[in-house]
Amino acid sequence: MAESEKNTITIEGTEYAVEDLSENARKIIVNIQFADQEIGRQRLMLASIQTARQAYAQALKRELGGENGETEVVTDPAKN
Repeated sequence: MAESEKNTITIEGTEYAVEDLSENARKIIVNIQFADQEIGRQRLMLASIQTARQAYAQALKRELGGENGETEVVTDPAKN
């Protein structure tokens, strides 16, 4: 592979050729990438759960306060 075609990674402003890194460094990079993907997945999950919670709160408002939904849903902030 030509020098300009090497896979590189930039860490804190320094560019490294992946193939020149130790096996342990490459494993750590894979773990960081996995963690980043999992964080993204969890953010999507959180957004989905928050949307569901809003829908449940609206349903409860309708149930308790009629169709106008005049009842405010309050939760214990210590549990959040």
